[in-house]
Amino acid sequence: MKSSLLGALALLSMSSFSAFADTSANPIAIAIHGGAGTIEKARFTPEQEKAYRAKLSEAVEAGYAVLDQGGASLDAINAAINVLENSPYFNAGKGAVYTYEGEHELDSSIMDGRTREAGAVAGVKHIENPIDLARLVMTNSVHVMLSGAGAEEFAQQQGMKLVENSLFDTENRYKALLKAKEKLDKAKPATKDYQALHQALPTSYKMGTVGAVALDSHGNIAAGTSTGGMTAKRFGRIGDSPVIGAGTFADNASCAVSATGHGEYFIRYQVASDICARVQYQGKSIEQAGNEVIFGPMFEAGGTGGVIIVDAKGNISMPFNTEGMYRASKSSNTPTYVAIFKDE
Repeated sequence: MKSSLLGALALLSMSSFSAFADTSANPIAIAIHGGAGTIEKARFTPEQEKAYRAKLSEAVEAGYAVLDQGGASLDAINAAINVLENSPYFNAGKGAVYTYEGEHELDSSIMDGRTREAGAVAGVKHIENPIDLARLVMTNSVHVMLSGAGAEEFAQQQGMKLVENSLFDTENRYKALLKAKEKLDKAKPATKDYQALHQALPTSYKMGTVGAVALDSHGNIAAGTSTGGMTAKRFGRIGDSPVIGAGTFADNASCAVSATGHGEYFIRYQVASDICARVQYQGKSIEQAGNEVIFGPMFEAGGTGGVIIVDAKGNISMPFNTEGMYRASKSSNTPTYVAIFKDE
């Protein structure tokens, strides 16, 4: 089912391209991220670090292979994000964090820089690869964002199989939930204000996302993002990942952005679209625009995280204001780059 679905999506993407265009000399590029936050080298064993780097390399190479064969940027980011969603190392799909109630609620979005069409899903519990459903929302729905049970009803209509929520369970994420609830319980005698209690949690409980941006040989860019949200989230909380303009944005006229960080700040400061607007209307490079936003008013207000950016020339930038960010990139002009920590 999944292979046939991705095959159909690939046909949709490729149908708009001329079969006679010579694209061999055009640049291609892809960048991915697996989340930003308090990622310190001392917390990794050599084996763990090697495993994370291998999975990041696998994801970026999967996406680049699509581009290298003349495939569409949408297919490239879809392939890369699927690898990350299927890995227990990252907060998306099978590695998703737990809600306060002990479940998983997943968010995702995707955007086509050629048409500015977009699709997003929020709060889904039974979708193995949320990025696939976000893409179907973009191509087969009259809407941009679907949520919860309605999104899953649409998924079934499109031939997607629902899975048990327990598919996303991992021991490390469950331990993190227990620690978060313990911290919340200890803080209760001091305040009964949920907002104050949750703000008291360490930043690491509020971050974690995967994403990809790409430029294909036809000159089209795309962006996608997928996440399990924040540990111990409640009340159907939705972060920036499915919000077009906040966690995801792509426009051939400027750039493609996928964000990761404390979502509430990325929503309030419309991080992804702000970066692209600075590129398009102020003529700034993606490096300059990204640094201005990631280290600007949002950061000063307490917003932490990072972004990956690619422009129509194949330039890549990956700024972040945290201790580390799982990231990787590759282009027709640059070799495979995989990094985790700030000083790489």
